[in-house]
Amino acid sequence: MRRQIQLSTHISAKFNQELENLKHSVLTMGGVIEQQLVNTLVALKENAPSLAERVALNDTRVDSMETQVEQECMRIIAKRNPTAGDLRLIMTVSKTATDLERIGDEIARVAKLVTKNKIPNSDTVLSGMMDIGNRNVAMMRATFDAFARQDDKAAVLAHQQDHEIDKVYKKVLEHTALEIQNNPDDINLWLDVLWAIRAFERVGDRCKNICEYVIYLTYGRDLSSTSMKKTVKKLLK
Repeated sequence: MRRQIQLSTHISAKFNQELENLKHSVLTMGGVIEQQLVNTLVALKENAPSLAERVALNDTRVDSMETQVEQECMRIIAKRNPTAGDLRLIMTVSKTATDLERIGDEIARVAKLVTKNKIPNSDTVLSGMMDIGNRNVAMMRATFDAFARQDDKAAVLAHQQDHEIDKVYKKVLEHTALEIQNNPDDINLWLDVLWAIRAFERVGDRCKNICEYVIYLTYGRDLSSTSMKKTVKKLLK
């Protein structure tokens, strides 16, 4: 009996370490993507095609990291047959990695605007894009912090930051529409700008998804459920 207990303890400790390593892998991936976003903002601001090109090329690294996380999730599920909270954690990691990979794609799309020499010549539009990007950086950091600590309240607060991003996004769209009206001959350039603006907005949406995964991890319920809406109100008091 004593040997069986020791073996179970050993297996449990190793399993816990595997789960911690899984979380660390996702956070490492998040760190790479955050730097990708920061570099893209610098490239936009300073019109630095070489830096933007590095961002676009580095997107393959993000894809590779996502694949590795997914493979490790499948390995742990097959080997450990996790249940309840452990299974929710693994699924949260898997979904988070998927959203992070898509965030990387959105950031690369904005970076290509610089490599194609299609940075908007409107100070208003460009400053609006920078505003969205900087808000994305803040939301991303808050989201990763909530994920790392599995902090439900921090996840709710980070989730709410997307409202402000959406407000700025709508204003930038309005300014871009005016530029298109005033410069119809540059329609192709402005369409690329519109896609880049949309990509920046989607970064916030993806961060919001990750916040919802953290909340689900804690409560096992979707954020849109009636009971969770009541819980959220309590968290924000």
